[in-house]
Amino acid sequence: MEIKTVKFDMPEDCNLVLGQAHFIKTAEDLYEIIATTVPQAQFGVAFSEASGPCLLRTEGNDSRLIDACVSFLRELGAGHVFCILLKNAFPISILNQIKNCPEVCRIFCATANPLEVLIAESPQGRGILGVIDGSGPRGIETAEDKDQRRGFLRKIGYKL
Repeated sequence: MEIKTVKFDMPEDCNLVLGQAHFIKTAEDLYEIIATTVPQAQFGVAFSEASGPCLLRTEGNDSRLIDACVSFLRELGAGHVFCILLKNAFPISILNQIKNCPEVCRIFCATANPLEVLIAESPQGRGILGVIDGSGPRGIETAEDKDQRRGFLRKIGYKL
């Protein structure tokens, strides 16, 4: 078995949700979740089948984001994986609905940070071991940092 990393170059002003699912209707169900939960979102969805024709299934309302999801999943080369790219929305708005989707098995990450995905490759194929999401801690927040965090959450409407 060989372990590799695959880097993802995040499109500007986007967030990514990377997960594992198990059924051909995943792309359509994820589309419906996003479209009904955050109607203002621009998004792309891609899902890589792991059986049958092993196609990359796609949905979304932004062809650039759909293409970026497809490109990323092609590079990962793992089956039963989905990628969602969001613009004008945050993953926190859809994560619970995605986790409640019957075919979703797990979420690896939801991020706007630089991302590396750890891949194991065997004779059968590839699978995701985990992710490296952003950078490690550089210190402890100060009172000023805390004020900035709280201000940001209010600015984007997540706190009153």
